[in-house]
Amino acid sequence: MSKAATDEFIFNKFSLWLNEAHKAYEKLNLENHNAFALSTCVNNLPSSRMVLLKDFSHDGFIFYTNEQSRKGLEIAVNPNVAMLFHWNPLHRQIRIEGVCEKVDSSVSDAYFQSRPYLSKIGAHASQQSREMGGMAELIKNVAVFSAKYPLNVPRPTYWHGYNINPKKIEFWVEKAGRLHIRKVYEKTQQNQWVEKILFP
Repeated sequence: MSKAATDEFIFNKFSLWLNEAHKAYEKLNLENHNAFALSTCVNNLPSSRMVLLKDFSHDGFIFYTNEQSRKGLEIAVNPNVAMLFHWNPLHRQIRIEGVCEKVDSSVSDAYFQSRPYLSKIGAHASQQSREMGGMAELIKNVAVFSAKYPLNVPRPTYWHGYNINPKKIEFWVEKAGRLHIRKVYEKTQQNQWVEKILFP
């Protein structure tokens, strides 16, 4: 039986789970508790890769990438995407489906400048997802852009933040005998959240 839910309830629950994952990963000396699988689809050909969640709010979930990468090009064609967080130490998953769009350029600028120097240079040096002749080509590009930008590295015009506005969020808890707990929150056409409990 479905029932209503609120943005505050859902995102507070997400925040709680993310924080608990952070603590569990720190205890186990593991990194990237904020990693999630991002799935895109064009011409009925799905594609997934791991990316890092950098921010979230009631408006959605933000990650950053090169718009000329495979995922960037596919999002431009089909902005409907799926996210999957899997925290094995906690026996939990969060599955999210939503619509992806670029964030304001000022947000991308601010985050880009917070990155380590080499990461900023790498955004210029790497033609992400394109074929490369060998590592020497990448190393050469890094040297070229390091010389060009020894101190202040501008954000490349093709490098952006993307916000995933969720339409469906599932909180999944592993239980014995595969009798897992699955609670799904889905937005209606009236922009209201409805909670449903699914069979495992």
